Amino acid sequence: MQQHILIADDNQDITDILSTYSRMEGFEPIVACDGEEAIRLFSQYNPDVVLLDVMMPKEDGYEVCRKIRSKSNVPVILITARGEDFDKIMGLDIGADDYIVKPFSPREVMARVRAVMRRMTRTAKEEISENVISIENLEINLDEYTLHIGGKRVALTKKEIETMWTLASNPNKVFTRDNLLDSLWGFDYFGDSRTVDSHIKRLRAKLDKVEHPSWSIKTIWGVGYKFEIAEK
Repeated sequence: MQQHILIADDNQDITDILSTYSRMEGFEPIVACDGEEAIRLFSQYNPDVVLLDVMMPKEDGYEVCRKIRSKSNVPVILITARGEDFDKIMGLDIGADDYIVKPFSPREVMARVRAVMRRMTRTAKEEISENVISIENLEINLDEYTLHIGGKRVALTKKEIETMWTLASNPNKVFTRDNLLDSLWGFDYFGDSRTVDSHIKRLRAKLDKVEHPSWSIKTIWGVGYKFEIAEK
């Protein structure tokens, strides 16, 4: 899906050149010539990044940035002819991610766009709990003890969730029945490998109610089981 970039500036020469360079970077530009239009287009298109001139008619860039920040964490880069430290600090304090002073190189602007989007992507990944696994259409959340396939929740027991977590955390790794007994039931469990087989059988029956062609729990005969991701 193509990413959209909102370019808000009352100078058409600037919006034209930034639009050209944005297309070269693979973005679809959306252009606003004043603050009110910028807010309207932001709500309409929900862009992936915003380039925002500070000195615009109707509503200035600071006010537009405030309104965007009240409902979104999308990257915002402010562009202005003023380079005083106070203006930069004000822009960053209201939630802008970066600040560029005119005159500027359009290549520098695009480099700043790439950099701020990389930071946002990295931050988003860091915020994902270590107790959540997402593989293809599968999501396992060990914080909430839930499992979803294609967005549909599959009702599993606590032990079944833990089994899926153990297997899916190590794609294509073969676990022996004894490995699974020790990991899931504990060293003090007085059972045998048939416990694992019965458990896996019930688990598969529940998972197979929802299609998941890109992954499966495979039996390795005479050894144990593994979570296998289908080759594309």
